[in-house]
Amino acid sequence: MLTMTDNAVMVIRDLANQQDVAEEGGLRIAADTDAGSLSIELVEQPAQGDKVIDDQGARIFLDADAAELLNDTSVDATVDDEGVVQFGFTDKE
Repeated sequence: MLTMTDNAVMVIRDLANQQDVAEEGGLRIAADTDAGSLSIELVEQPAQGDKVIDDQGARIFLDADAAELLNDTSVDATVDDEGVVQFGFTDKE
């Protein structure tokens, strides 16, 4: 199962608060298997069939393909000096 670093938990909670996403909202990660990429967006609620991961109030919703792809990974987040957020995924050891 996907896990979150402490930084990712803080960043996701802050983003949700700044964007006034509902309490049921969070970060949705969906896989585009044809393009070989992931899309990440803040949403007010999970889509039907999404796997929900909640860590200290930081919520990530994964579509089925993303859940399988990110099963044994950890997500981290950083914010640069200009406020740009970047997410990274690493294999869990």
